[in-house]
Amino acid sequence: MTREKGFIYAARTVSLIFTPFYLPLMGLIVLFTFSYLSLLPLGYRLLVMAMVYFFTILLPTFLIHIYRRFQGWSLLELGQKRRRMVPYVLSILSYALCLWVLYSLHIYHFVSSIVFGALVVQIVCAVINIWWKISTHTAAIGGVAGALFVFAEIFGFNPVWWFCLVFLVAGLLGSARMYLRQHTLAQVVAGFGIGFVCATLGIIFY
Repeated sequence: MTREKGFIYAARTVSLIFTPFYLPLMGLIVLFTFSYLSLLPLGYRLLVMAMVYFFTILLPTFLIHIYRRFQGWSLLELGQKRRRMVPYVLSILSYALCLWVLYSLHIYHFVSSIVFGALVVQIVCAVINIWWKISTHTAAIGGVAGALFVFAEIFGFNPVWWFCLVFLVAGLLGSARMYLRQHTLAQVVAGFGIGFVCATLGIIFY
């Protein structure tokens, strides 16, 4: 029993650390590391990352937490398909607000393209959730893989080791979601694939 509780705790910790909202921040780290944007002053890069962190991670997490507490639901109860639409809407609005702020401040186009790609992932997952519960956790890590693929092609760097890290995290995350009985294997795999495709197309065509 103690061992099973340990696995459950580990699965919940993995799910908590790799929330569905980290895609833009991870994309920025790749962008600020491998592109010409790495030449920007460190203070400016940190300011942009802090801004994106606030709107795409802190704000939606806080709003969803308030909503969950107001409803009196646990995290597992919130994970039920019919209860996920309001969190989707809150996250979509937060991402859209972030995109508007970046546009208003004339932040570099590549930065906005990452947020736009993540916004597309959120919208597609929300639409699919009307009929079928899909994993937004693996959609997010799939989006990271998609952004990595696009920027590797644009800026000509070797992404192999980054892809190894991404797929390792994806495997751990997908296993955690299935162990917690939040998703099936099909929902986990579909989430990764949709995240990859949406982020790739969103960044390319933005």
